[in-house]
Amino acid sequence: MPCSEKRARLLLARGRARVDRFFPFFTIRLVDREMASSTFQPIEVSIDPGSRKTGVAVSRRAGKTRHALVLVEVEHKGQLIKERLQQRKGYRRQRRTHLRYRAPRFLNRTRPEGWLPPSLQHRVDSVANLVAKLCKLFPVTAHSQELVRFDLQKIENPEISGIEYQQGVLAGYEVREYLLEKWVRKCAYCDAKNIPLQIEHIYPKGNGGTNRISNLALACKSCNEKKGVLDIKDFLKKKPELLQKILGQAKAPLKDATVVNATRWALYNRLKETGLPVEAGSGGRTKFNRTAFDIPKDHALDALCVGDISGVTGNNRPVVVIKATGRGAYQRSRTDASGRVICLLTREKTVNGFQTGDMVKANVPKSKKTGEYFGRAAVRFSGYFNIQTAAGVVQGISHKHCTIIQRADGYGYNLRFLPRLKSGVSAQGGSL
Repeated sequence: MPCSEKRARLLLARGRARVDRFFPFFTIRLVDREMASSTFQPIEVSIDPGSRKTGVAVSRRAGKTRHALVLVEVEHKGQLIKERLQQRKGYRRQRRTHLRYRAPRFLNRTRPEGWLPPSLQHRVDSVANLVAKLCKLFPVTAHSQELVRFDLQKIENPEISGIEYQQGVLAGYEVREYLLEKWVRKCAYCDAKNIPLQIEHIYPKGNGGTNRISNLALACKSCNEKKGVLDIKDFLKKKPELLQKILGQAKAPLKDATVVNATRWALYNRLKETGLPVEAGSGGRTKFNRTAFDIPKDHALDALCVGDISGVTGNNRPVVVIKATGRGAYQRSRTDASGRVICLLTREKTVNGFQTGDMVKANVPKSKKTGEYFGRAAVRFSGYFNIQTAAGVVQGISHKHCTIIQRADGYGYNLRFLPRLKSGVSAQGGSL
């Protein structure tokens, strides 16, 4: 069971406990007591899934009231995985083009039932791995997940109904004719008329844009070439009025909602595999609870409000931000924008017993960087490392001054403090 900082210090000072882990939570292990003789209270893990960030709350539950013990925010790297896969695809296509002919093999692979793209599967795995860690550290007795589903057509058109769901926005149009009508047959950037117009991606495909009709616009040749792969916010940063006009006419992309729709059941099934009871709450119930308890919008606090509850306390705790960083790359070279190798990397990822991602403590006695530093290390073959501290990156720290606190586990950790809230808000939950 979690305890206060004062009690932890006393247990360590008296030799009744030892340090077990530093991250993601400072954990001590009792050495003078058996688990069989200990008494535990019911602990619940609640989850608010998201596309870019997922909120997780560990709470002690008494009836329908939750008392927050730990608030966590998981930052996913799905977009980075997608970019790396696209880069790998480009390398393979380049080899196939410039080397000997090889027959295509794109139709000889099978996918198991329930398969998800790697960028989506990463989101499910990262949350499931965190839940597994929490189950080892806490006496978890139940899970609660917000099982929300987004109506994508309803988001774009709140008045849609009936047969309009089947027709879609292109009913009676082709793509080019639809865009000509939508953008009034003129360039979206310079308002040029009566000239050949090209289909242009508002958010470039090279930066994660899609071919969705809401991401397409019309542009003349000069504007299209001038914009290139620039983000529209960078291209029109000196024309904020035109930027707002185009974004308002194009509508926001729906990638995040699609990601949540695609992964919600996969995460739910992973939680059921733990053998513990799983409560599924709707997004409407979460918003109702958050409004009733006067709690601001935040991923971690949303997780605390998931499900059928009547009160929330302890919501002033800092949020543990867990960012997925990965365990390194298999690629042992660096390339330029054209894919040409510009430098080679060492084959060994370990340097003097350290690896990138290790949490280290450095005590530098004499140099321009004299002092103590604590953070995530980035190793260099020369033996002089970079350390990512809370105040910034410190470069050129010798490995001789570094001590490992915890080995790399593929994640980076940080604390984020919430705005000052009421110390304990409790309210009676109503029915939706």
